[in-house]
Amino acid sequence: MVTTPEPAPGEGPVRPVSVSLHEGTIAALKARTGKRGMSAYVEALIQRQLERDRLRELIDDAEGEHGPVDQTAVEAKRAILRGDAAGSADAA
Repeated sequence: MVTTPEPAPGEGPVRPVSVSLHEGTIAALKARTGKRGMSAYVEALIQRQLERDRLRELIDDAEGEHGPVDQTAVEAKRAILRGDAAGSADAA
């Protein structure tokens, strides 16, 4: 028997689901998206959160294997990216 893989986030047919939200959240959502843009907005939010969750899992796995990140090295790399001359000399 051949099984079809589960669709990835953002793929597959669209189908309605029911979720419960606070009234204030619904009002803010409608104000931002209009009534007809709510589904697309919520879909994008969920996809972004799923990406963040997966990234957190990857970071946790990497830290478990290699130890925690050296914050001094991170700050040095950020200085290079910002173009800070003082930070770029020590960052290699």
